[in-house]
Amino acid sequence: MYQFLIAKRDGPVEYLTLNRREVRNAFNEGLIAELTDWAARTGEAAARYELRVVVLAGAGTVFSAGADVAWMARALHYSEADNLRDATAAARMFAALDTLPVALVGRIHGAALGGGCGLAAVCDVAIAEDQTQFGFTEVKLGIVPGVISPFVLAKIGHSAARDLFVTGARFSAARAREIGLVHSVVPASELDARVARSVGEILAAGPEAIATVKALIREVCGRSVEDAMGITARAIAARRVSPEGQEGLKAFLEKRKPSWDK
Repeated sequence: MYQFLIAKRDGPVEYLTLNRREVRNAFNEGLIAELTDWAARTGEAAARYELRVVVLAGAGTVFSAGADVAWMARALHYSEADNLRDATAAARMFAALDTLPVALVGRIHGAALGGGCGLAAVCDVAIAEDQTQFGFTEVKLGIVPGVISPFVLAKIGHSAARDLFVTGARFSAARAREIGLVHSVVPASELDARVARSVGEILAAGPEAIATVKALIREVCGRSVEDAMGITARAIAARRVSPEGQEGLKAFLEKRKPSWDK
């Protein structure tokens, strides 16, 4: 149903692949629109507990090289209002991916540049092949990593962002792990096995709990302990009395797997 995406479902797991390999999975209006639509449909499936984890990957030799050169060439003739419309659409896409109620696992290889780094930033679990190159290269073109900045800052913090945003320098997978943009770095031969291991860990967790804790992270981040205290206390109290929380606690006490861990 999509031109630029391949979505394959395997039970509660969806494998979503960016499929613009001829341009290194670069973004254009079409890919942004399709990812936004996919995120909306995925949220509906997650609400019915038909879907519990998504693996995001890129076809071909790289994860995503950022913005499509042809798209940027067209933008030379856009008005500021036209550019605002495009940028707002991209911002909404990243926000939709960031707020998915299911776990998003990034399978990152080759290169993740510009918006590709933005995709890595919205992944709950980001796993990179050890030769992957990263970079917030926008300033080299006289522009800025605008729409991805809230998601990247939440991942890597102000200090690393000041260095990498200002220089536009490319950096290694090891550096990406050091600053928290990705969580694991493995040889190419181990990438799929490491992704599968993370998927297995996620499937052993309560789906409602995952959705709740993702929302909790966003709500608590940046608050003082005092401001967060009521939010966190209500969250755990609600989960303890929920059917899923009750099942999880009973399973633990009875030394068995909970019902969702098939």
